[in-house]
Amino acid sequence: MDSVIKSLNISEQQIVNGKILDAQKHLECLKQKYGLTKRPYIICHMTTSIDGKVTGEFLETAEAAPAIEVYYEINRMYKAEAFACGRVTMEGSFTQGFEPNLTAFENVQVGREDYIADETATYFAVAFDRLGHLGWQVSRIEDEDPGYDNAHIIEVVLEDVSDAYLAYLRSIKVSYIFAGKGEMDLPLALEKLVKLFRIKNLLLEGGSIINGAFVKEDVIDELSLVVVPVIGANTDKPLFEPASLSTYHLAEVKHYEDSVLWLNYKKK
Repeated sequence: MDSVIKSLNISEQQIVNGKILDAQKHLECLKQKYGLTKRPYIICHMTTSIDGKVTGEFLETAEAAPAIEVYYEINRMYKAEAFACGRVTMEGSFTQGFEPNLTAFENVQVGREDYIADETATYFAVAFDRLGHLGWQVSRIEDEDPGYDNAHIIEVVLEDVSDAYLAYLRSIKVSYIFAGKGEMDLPLALEKLVKLFRIKNLLLEGGSIINGAFVKEDVIDELSLVVVPVIGANTDKPLFEPASLSTYHLAEVKHYEDSVLWLNYKKK
């Protein structure tokens, strides 16, 4: 790493794409480029209403259908090594509320070491599931969309998770990593995704709470927002909950049919 930096002769400030960028941010860009970063490059990819909602009734409207197709199209375009969601999103999209029977694992003791079930996997579904509630039945996502299908599942859990749940995950060959005790240590989780699974690019796909956790840690490098031409209801959930002040610049705008808009922002 030091040799790369020295060879580039980075000064206190650099001009990148015609804009002044301080040396620290420039270094972060270089780390991403050369695979030397401790976390993946993170793109928050979401379908939103005009007023920035990401879940709720607006997604059931006729106007949302074309936007959702664009969303899937862009998901495939990114070709990231992994996508990540919180527990509620994973449950609604993939596990459908299934509750595994853990009776057979009640007396099993499991150490708190990370578990890699498939060392040959190259595409991953990362589930942030603090206390282990998701009811996976197989070790890979089964979905008609090629942007999700066959992704090997990684559970990100706390050390407080039950032994029975960990034993169950092992029985169906689902990988898991630990990210703290009591509270989620997001930087640690991201570092492990790089170190243990070689994930360089990660699509963050909701919901509001996990998105909020990522923006709080200031680790979102890019925003990919597919805008539905509908204003959401009061009960619909926002893009980040809670939100934290963070600045981006508009990198690209694309207008699709049916008044669908794609907004691509990158970190300043």
